[in-house]
Amino acid sequence: MKQKKAIITGINGQDGAYLAKLLLEKKYKVYGVIRRSSNYKLHRLDYLGIKNKVNYYHSELNEFKNIEQFILKTKPDVIYNLAAQSFVQYSFGNPSYSFDINFDSVLNMLEVIVRNNLNIKFYQASTSEMFGNTNVDTQNENTMFNPASPYAISKLSSHYLIKNYRSSFKKFFCSGILFNHESYLRGIEFVTKKIVHGIVNQYYGNGSCIKLGNLDSFRDWGHAEDYVKAMYLIMNAKKPDDYVVATGKTYSIRDFIKAVCNFIGIPIVFKGNGINEVCIDKRNGKKIISVDKKYFRINELYRLKGDPRKIKKNLKWKQKYNFNSLVEDMVQREIDSHK
Repeated sequence: MKQKKAIITGINGQDGAYLAKLLLEKKYKVYGVIRRSSNYKLHRLDYLGIKNKVNYYHSELNEFKNIEQFILKTKPDVIYNLAAQSFVQYSFGNPSYSFDINFDSVLNMLEVIVRNNLNIKFYQASTSEMFGNTNVDTQNENTMFNPASPYAISKLSSHYLIKNYRSSFKKFFCSGILFNHESYLRGIEFVTKKIVHGIVNQYYGNGSCIKLGNLDSFRDWGHAEDYVKAMYLIMNAKKPDDYVVATGKTYSIRDFIKAVCNFIGIPIVFKGNGINEVCIDKRNGKKIISVDKKYFRINELYRLKGDPRKIKKNLKWKQKYNFNSLVEDMVQREIDSHK
């Protein structure tokens, strides 16, 4: 039987690493596209024990000719596009670059497939950020989008592009609208990792107070390991479609802090309001968390909760982790790493 081949853009990120591991277990030959400056960022693949099992290709995603030649040379069965400019605050200051990576690069790859009439499946990593601040309790595949940042707008543009090309050219192009998903491999610039890393460092070392933005932002948090399984199911379904991937539950950043401290065994109390609010270790009066105005978004996104019923019903997707086991996994691995 012919070995299947997959290209993963953004393979050195959290999702890319977990997806590469899953595809290797499924006996795929895996190609990873990484930026030329990202050689040193293969620690996630190394952590999962697969760094030397992946074939790497160095290119910027907006280098059309390089990407075209790579796709034509490898002729993959599927492309998982996980690379993106994914920092919301950065997108306000650099909207052109955000669109260059998040939209133009997607258009270029789809055009390579369509113009050369290649039989390649394409997965686009869409995001719950596209929903913005909605007036509904949960967001599903039919919820109206209301993006609140240049990042979200750029991702929504690609989401619509996938729909258009799928119907226009009858290709197996799909989007996964993934809500927040975390793990020990999450980048330190993301709030969950920042909290876990910071609190563990305070408990076991001399870590400083963690500065955060809005503690009342609610998110639907799942585990990245579960979510890459959803990606695989989407791309191996009988017909192409778009799916929301979420847990169906929402928790605040304050809830996340409480869960981390509870697992470690730190008794805490929150004092003050707004930008004057702090989280204090009740044992010694030490300030663990403080609120800093500079970490608030320009256009704040207050609450997200996904409705995963479609993917659970149609593709039989199941979760291994809930909110508490996600937090416990992140904290325990952080503790092991620190020790």
